[in-house]
Amino acid sequence: MKISSHAPIPELFVPEAEAERLKNAAGDMPSWDLTARQACDLELLMNGGFFPLQGFLTEADYNGVVENMRLADGTLWPMPVTLDVSEKFAGSVTHGSQIALRDAEGVILAVMTVSDKWTPDKAKEAIKVFGADDQAHPAVNYLHNIAGPVYLGGKIEGLQAPVHYDFKARRDTPNELRAYFKKLGWEKVVAFQTRNPLHRAHQELTFRAAREAQANLLIHPTVGMTKPGDVDHFTRVRCYEAVIDKYPASTTTMSLLGLAMRMGGPREAVWHGLIRKNHGVTHFIVGRDHAGPGKNSQGQDFYGPYDAQALFKSLEDEIGVKMVDFKHMVYVQEKAQYYPANEVPEGCTVLDISGTELRRRLREGLDIPEWFSFPEVVAQLRKTSPARDKQGFTVFFTGLSGSGKSTIANALMVKLMEMGGRPTTLLDGDVVRKHLSSELGFSKEHRDINIRRIGYVASEITKNGGIAICAPIAPYTATRRAVREMVEAYGAFIEVHVATSVEDCEKRDRKGLYKLAREGKIKEFTGISDPYEVPVNAELVLQTTGIEVDHCAHQVILKLESMGLIKG
Repeated sequence: MKISSHAPIPELFVPEAEAERLKNAAGDMPSWDLTARQACDLELLMNGGFFPLQGFLTEADYNGVVENMRLADGTLWPMPVTLDVSEKFAGSVTHGSQIALRDAEGVILAVMTVSDKWTPDKAKEAIKVFGADDQAHPAVNYLHNIAGPVYLGGKIEGLQAPVHYDFKARRDTPNELRAYFKKLGWEKVVAFQTRNPLHRAHQELTFRAAREAQANLLIHPTVGMTKPGDVDHFTRVRCYEAVIDKYPASTTTMSLLGLAMRMGGPREAVWHGLIRKNHGVTHFIVGRDHAGPGKNSQGQDFYGPYDAQALFKSLEDEIGVKMVDFKHMVYVQEKAQYYPANEVPEGCTVLDISGTELRRRLREGLDIPEWFSFPEVVAQLRKTSPARDKQGFTVFFTGLSGSGKSTIANALMVKLMEMGGRPTTLLDGDVVRKHLSSELGFSKEHRDINIRRIGYVASEITKNGGIAICAPIAPYTATRRAVREMVEAYGAFIEVHVATSVEDCEKRDRKGLYKLAREGKIKEFTGISDPYEVPVNAELVLQTTGIEVDHCAHQVILKLESMGLIKG
């Protein structure tokens, strides 16, 4: 079903009377509290951003998408949009069940009629959709360690859109943008997808893209979930608003897209094109390594630099949006202007600043030249990226029971408090269990919950400029990664592996825990009857056998100094 760029696109909201009836009936339905990613997906399902989808994918549609980027009826759709749930919740629903889908505050947004329930092969999904079953990919990590084990599929009846309290005037539905373009008589619109702040090179390439396509320009940044470690969307939107006036008002507009990105490279580029088609766009800028997640476990890029452009170009007619190549723009010193990298006049000096170099300059409070970025953008970035020795951070000790984590953590806390400058909080495993997790046992599930609670508290301390020192056992790689991602949204995360052997930990066994574990009186004891997954990329590894506590703590101090987090 093809729809012109100005005609309204079908939405999944039901009439008001039906919405009221379903809200009243929802009390008798099983309720599912949506995750952040599911909430983003549901909003785009309901408002037509994911047209022609009528709900979360059925098993047949899911299989088609995974295998060949097509729904069961052959329609192009490259990315699984699934409702993943727990086994417990899945057991409460059957074919034909209606479930209430609620936001984080418990407000009902939609009702879904369950038509399919299945346990997916996540390894296969990872390989087919993202190219590798490698948990260095954020979407693959999400699949294996965050997403529920069971998928539910079925049609959606939308009751109300999620409420956003931020940047309301910038959040347009597909139909609102279509109506806006129609009102202004914009027949051609080129969209620019971004999850980063806009600098001068971005402005230049978007100018050129619009000029080449003889089209108007839509700056369409993603403000749903992006890659862990990205600049938060509040800061980014302030950056966008600081420079949007530098574009000709009659030819350019900006709108925010609440998409949960998967960082899926070529498939994601096609997905972005289809979503923009639904928003009334006719042209789309596809970047070099578009939506690439970075390096894999072997240190190689997940996707080739032009893989996304090649796939998009091969499907351009079916997508219904023309591709505009993203040109790598560089500043030519002698000309005092930007050029595409392949058009630089011979003998000229090229200036460029990488993302890594930009972060370093922000971190160290160094100058960022005006040829690279707008002063207004730099000012916004400096607000949320102060010099590193002014930022909050988390030191996360991990190791076996009795390894010396708590003792070293206490010594470190005293040293940091002696230095002063930032409030310092120790989140010791035993203390947290007493005050924050007293109801939890020691099963794998409960240990994971405990560590995630520690991570959440540490992230809040870090966000507010303090120092969090954590000293749990934290035996599982996936849980430590989840904590890292929570913290790194706001500041540095320093993982310290206290690498004391099981034998030495048993010799120190002041609490008698190892003895009880050997006798089978403590079940699932780390290092004896339950595994400890050794960190492979810890910022610091401490050997404690025969080493003074003060020396160990000093090694952490030296590491923090080398990272610029404290000044000696």
